[in-house]
Amino acid sequence: MPLAKVLLAFGVMLAGLRLRQPLWLSVLAGGLVLALSFHMPLARWAQVAALSTVQRETVFLILILALILFFSEVLEKSGQTRRLMQAATGFLADPKLRLAFFPALVGFLPMPGGAVFSAPLVRDMADSLGLERRDTALVNYWFRHLWELCWPLYPGIILASSLAGVPLAELILYTSPCILLCLGLGWRFIMRPAVAHLRDAPPAAATAPRDVKSALTEGLPLLIAICCGLGFEVGMTLLAPEWPFELGIMAALLLAIGCALVQNRVGPGFVAGVLRDRELYRLVALVVSVLVFKDVLQASDAVEQLATVAAGPGALLALTLGLPFLVGLISGITVAFVGATFPIILGVLHNVSAATGAEIPLMPYLTLGLFAGFTGVMISPLHVCFILSCQFFGADIGPAWRRLLAPCALLLASGVGWFLVLTRLI
Repeated sequence: MPLAKVLLAFGVMLAGLRLRQPLWLSVLAGGLVLALSFHMPLARWAQVAALSTVQRETVFLILILALILFFSEVLEKSGQTRRLMQAATGFLADPKLRLAFFPALVGFLPMPGGAVFSAPLVRDMADSLGLERRDTALVNYWFRHLWELCWPLYPGIILASSLAGVPLAELILYTSPCILLCLGLGWRFIMRPAVAHLRDAPPAAATAPRDVKSALTEGLPLLIAICCGLGFEVGMTLLAPEWPFELGIMAALLLAIGCALVQNRVGPGFVAGVLRDRELYRLVALVVSVLVFKDVLQASDAVEQLATVAAGPGALLALTLGLPFLVGLISGITVAFVGATFPIILGVLHNVSAATGAEIPLMPYLTLGLFAGFTGVMISPLHVCFILSCQFFGADIGPAWRRLLAPCALLLASGVGWFLVLTRLI
């Protein structure tokens, strides 16, 4: 049965983590088991894996993450992160707002692995409040992803709009409740437990004066990365749509790094020290293994075989709810579930409409598929941002992952409820 085969591969990955094997090796082993269980020859698996390591998506992702890590190191070791947090304290007296602000701000920039970008900012604030490492990792992870279904620069929502032939603005109108849902669920299940020990403390007052000049100076590299990243992406989309959007992100990060180096007078020795850091190369191996798994998932026809299982009454609803969720869960990548499942869902929707002679409204199913897939991505142990957040803060992945179950279950249930509302309205 296709579902059992996918779950077997997932179990192999979890077993590897349980045995404290390197994460990249566990993911790679899971991909191999998935390939063999779907009768993919070993030579074909090796070919898919080799091609994954040199394709544009992998190379750009590695370069972007390397730039993010380098940028974070400059800000952290120079003390600029600490100075920025002190300046922000004057404007955000509530510690909960300060904790959520930076990951949410970085979330406007759709960069792969962006949780690493906000992590040093969140850590300094969390340390001053005495938060546990697991709670800090979850705050950084969850609030980084508030905008993914509603911000017009995220590749996943752009791809969904293109595949369905729906204007991007119209699609975002239907997915916009996701922002409030993620904010509310994150506040209730992530933020509130994290700061519960502060409940009996006196109200926090601003510990720094409201110095606008200092805040802008210390935050200039971050502002350059976000504003230039967004500006370059929009500009390239309008003026050079054939160019990879990742080039805009990398250019913005290079400008931000240059600004931070100049501000902090960091020399060549620091750069060499960062390049010698083994953590950077472990991260490269992890990213490659996740993308190899995604490509094996597609090349093995696992998604298509899963689709054939759902037949008969309710097949369309079952596919729209289950398939994006499952692919999001086992890939941890929004573009992966959109690209792998939406062509199938749209094809089945067309066939059902033709067979019944009644036109089935597209938007409710499109919205449900996005909610379901995004829920799978957010709860995926393979989500790069989740893994990187846990590694950065030294949090155990298992206990942190279990804390995501309740908010993600309610997010999926809310998506189903919104689907039912839309089917009555349209």
